[in-house]
Amino acid sequence: MNIESSKYKGLTDEEVVRKHQKEGYNELPSSKSNSIWGIALGILKEPMFILLVACGTLYLVLGDVQEGIMLMGFVLVIMGIEFFQERKTEKALDALKDLASPRAVVIRNGEEQRIAGRDVVTDDIIVLREGDRIAADATVLSCVNLLVDESLLTGESVSVHKTEFTGNEEDTQPGGDNRPFVYSGSMIVQGTGIARVTSIGIHTQIGKIGRSLEEVKEEPTKLNREIGTLVKKLTIFGFVLCTVVVGLYYLTRGDLLQGFLAGITLAMAMLPEEFPVVLTIFLALGAWRISKKNVLTRRPAVIESLGSATVLCTDKTGTLTQNKMTVTCLYNGASFFKTCQTESLPEDFHEIIEYGILSSQIDPFDPMEKAITNMGTEQLSKTEHIHHDWKMVKEYPLSKELLAMSRVFSCNDCDWQVVAAKGAPEAIFDLCHLSIEEQQRLAKDVESMANEGLRVLGVAKSRIDTLEVPEIQHDFDFEFVGLIGLADPIRENVPLAVEECHKAGIRVIMITGDYPVTAKNIGLQIGLTNWDECITGQELNTMDDEELSRRIRTVNVFARVVPEQKLKIVNALKKNDEVVAMTGDGVNDAPALKSAHIGIAMGEKGTDVAREASSLVLLDDNFASIVGAVKMGRRICDNLQKALAYIFAIHVPIAGLSLIPVFFGNMPLLLWPVHIVFLELIIDPACSIIFEAEKEEDNIMSRPPKSRKEDFFTRRKILISCMQGISILAIVLAIYLTCLYYWQMPVGQVRALSFITLVAGNIGVIFTNRSWSKNIFQIFATPNTAVKWVVSSASLFLVLANIIPFLRSLFQFDPISLWQGVLCAFLGFSGIIGFELYKWRMRKTFA
Repeated sequence: MNIESSKYKGLTDEEVVRKHQKEGYNELPSSKSNSIWGIALGILKEPMFILLVACGTLYLVLGDVQEGIMLMGFVLVIMGIEFFQERKTEKALDALKDLASPRAVVIRNGEEQRIAGRDVVTDDIIVLREGDRIAADATVLSCVNLLVDESLLTGESVSVHKTEFTGNEEDTQPGGDNRPFVYSGSMIVQGTGIARVTSIGIHTQIGKIGRSLEEVKEEPTKLNREIGTLVKKLTIFGFVLCTVVVGLYYLTRGDLLQGFLAGITLAMAMLPEEFPVVLTIFLALGAWRISKKNVLTRRPAVIESLGSATVLCTDKTGTLTQNKMTVTCLYNGASFFKTCQTESLPEDFHEIIEYGILSSQIDPFDPMEKAITNMGTEQLSKTEHIHHDWKMVKEYPLSKELLAMSRVFSCNDCDWQVVAAKGAPEAIFDLCHLSIEEQQRLAKDVESMANEGLRVLGVAKSRIDTLEVPEIQHDFDFEFVGLIGLADPIRENVPLAVEECHKAGIRVIMITGDYPVTAKNIGLQIGLTNWDECITGQELNTMDDEELSRRIRTVNVFARVVPEQKLKIVNALKKNDEVVAMTGDGVNDAPALKSAHIGIAMGEKGTDVAREASSLVLLDDNFASIVGAVKMGRRICDNLQKALAYIFAIHVPIAGLSLIPVFFGNMPLLLWPVHIVFLELIIDPACSIIFEAEKEEDNIMSRPPKSRKEDFFTRRKILISCMQGISILAIVLAIYLTCLYYWQMPVGQVRALSFITLVAGNIGVIFTNRSWSKNIFQIFATPNTAVKWVVSSASLFLVLANIIPFLRSLFQFDPISLWQGVLCAFLGFSGIIGFELYKWRMRKTFA
């Protein structure tokens, strides 16, 4: 049914021009672009990138062009990643801008015109028709059966009914039935209307979200801050020590050139250039591994936060539920029928669906009408209850006075007509002229269905024996048929995913625009803790930050919440030192997605705005994929800690062996740059490939998340790692001193045996650090292809360096016997005993 638009004249062309000059266009401003040079300068100010450049330059000076170019290449790669991330906010605002500017039909100079959405101005008269997206916030002047999907703004999947403006209503926020206001970005699912534009561009509800999105600043991850600080300190310490070594060498030996070489050797041993490289590789490969769990990583640095997540805030519609209304319960006045009870619909309930379909549009946009029609297609297609050949004679739309609609049909070759009605249960009771006692009885049934979180519609029928139809619905003699209960069903695997989150120590909080009763019911179905406690959006408005921070420690259900409040909830959780993950799919979720430590957008049903503002995107919109991503995030963090522990452990003996002989003038230097380069050929792939590919620990999803206050790499772990390195250093020094002074071997043999011991100790540290819970024998039984390649390649090259004259000369080795080499390798590998005993003690303590 259409409305009469000819009585509206609208604005004139001159008025439109003046408004454009005064107000601008109906669009969101694009974010200011940062130049590529500005981005590069900001990146190079970070300590880890300075270290990469410094190390790359050092290798180039030493003539190791390949290593230098590789490190410089990492700088360019990371610059590219950061440049991409810098554009993320701009893309989010541009996506919001496109969404907020659809085409519009306006009345100007007394005629209808279709114009670009950006050309709409305030006081424009816009025509609203089924299937259109609204171009600006507006007040409804007249309408017929107007239903609007505002889920992009409210998160509520059920369309809301609009009424005409009477002059008394106040526009507060989107959501709720029987309000005379429509909003930019919403979709007309049924009916028609005429509205006057009240707000455009950044002044609309969707524009406010854009402003919030622009104001939210992303925080650097704790890991980035820690690694940056640690690298900076080690870099300063390394260069200071390097200067000291040059001076000491010159004072004790009188050779400045050799002193510089000794200093460079120590610098190469001390500078942990692997840190930024390992961090980059782990996050890049981690993003690839997480993508195999159907989760796209838009910001790799967030993986560290993912492994530490303590709270998961999730929208209900489209995330926990299917965002698809379904008929789940029917009531025929005497008994209930749950649609999941059996495959076929009993005869006693056929009439409810029959008249529910007749009172709906033929090809409906409204999700509730779609659900009723779909059920009829599935259950009644081969029965006499489907009437495709009946012709509609008249339609009575919903009104503010009567929340029910009726449609009159003429039957083929009949002199009587059928009337079908559906609407709010109380309106249907009124149309059926039920007694007070009967209304009270049925009201209890409606309440019981509503308490299950169902949206309830009443259905009625009538028949007239004349071709003349009355003016109003009340003139029909309606008979009550029954009630239809509809719900947005939860996804099948959500309860199991929520349980997995709880086992992993992650709270799940549901934030929805739906009513409290529905929200609580969904919370019960999916297994939320404290599902019966709920905070509404209205309550949030009255709470200060302190009260919200206190209440939010136990409340896991938030209902009737608007976009700004979702952001407030996330910020309150962050204030409580929670690591917050937030899922969402609508425009309304974008600010909260960006503010959260981990923003997770839906890939299939999510808007571009949500995806651009997020850190992760669920490619299959499967809530269970989040659990897989969390598990992978924890594995990546664990393995990164193991890699950092290994780097610390192996740098201790290398630095010690480079430094200690300098203090004694009669001690020959053990390590030169060529030895450090060889060790780096083991260290680099070990810390970046072996540990990255390591399987997760058995208890990875049954332990609580790491505390937000706890450092990523704690002092305790640094101490343990250093103790591993000290044990290797002690063994190598013992071999060095014994061979040099007790057996008085030539320096070349001493260096060869000491180096074999060091390399074997290095390999031992690799193996023992693969797991901080399993013993060495269990680790040997755990497959890791990268270990085989790295260890076998290092062992083979070490053998060749001791038997091929050219390599032996390059490494300044003298020939040694087989048993000497095997003995030193065994002693070097035995350096892991201390750490293995520590792991054994920890297993006994926590058993």
